[in-house]
Amino acid sequence: MDETTPPQHLNPLQRFGRDIRQVRLARKLTQKHLGKATGYSEAYVCKVESGTLLPRPSEKFAKGCDLTFGTGELFTGLLRGIDEGDHPSWFVPYLNLERKASRILDYSTDLVMGILQTEGYAQAIFRSYFSQGEANVIEGKVEARLRRREVFALDSPPVLWTILHEACLRTVVGGAEVMAGQLEFLLESAASPHVKLQIMPFSAGAPAASTRPFTVLRFTDSPTVLYTETRVGGRMHDSAQTVDAALDDYDLLRAHALSPDRSVALIKTLLKEYRA
Repeated sequence: MDETTPPQHLNPLQRFGRDIRQVRLARKLTQKHLGKATGYSEAYVCKVESGTLLPRPSEKFAKGCDLTFGTGELFTGLLRGIDEGDHPSWFVPYLNLERKASRILDYSTDLVMGILQTEGYAQAIFRSYFSQGEANVIEGKVEARLRRREVFALDSPPVLWTILHEACLRTVVGGAEVMAGQLEFLLESAASPHVKLQIMPFSAGAPAASTRPFTVLRFTDSPTVLYTETRVGGRMHDSAQTVDAALDDYDLLRAHALSPDRSVALIKTLLKEYRA
């Protein structure tokens, strides 16, 4: 990265790296010293400062920089801003809560929920949504979506229980090869102790509860909230009556969906079809 490049011509990762470098130099630290202080290699710090570390620096590194530099939560906040910049503004409140949830209950009706999407699947969706968008913009959104999986690397990761309607598996997104990769990832995810997956089959007939997708976030020390989306954006609901009704709906959906074992069997069957 050229030191003479105007800040407005830098992408968010480059600006983040430039700021890290400027503060490091002001503290008279070498890249090696910063790497040791944050638990990373000198090469890692070099990539961060040049804006070439993909998909982006870790939150652990940002926190380590704040601790080393004595900058409070400056770099942690800047890193979070990079994430939020690749999401629509109405989705940011949900995103912030998703990181703190102890349990995520999701019902998806036509597309696999974002946190379980593969790179190829997410790319196909964003290319469809933003057909006139620049490649780097689409890639930024894809990378931001994939970074949501980082919650499962936390010391106390949330439990994700997702019910996918069979339509999610049969709606061809990006072609057969992309769908095969997506189904393979769902099988891998279903084997994780932090993910419970059920399929609502077409054979279940008319849904026993809500026909629209929704997500319920539960917390260890905060009230449960409901997240829903419409054509104009997403909305958080914290009314006890509304949340309780959503939880009742979710119980009904779980009761009518295939068991986790039968769900995995169906995914394997469809995977063979996509591979054929």
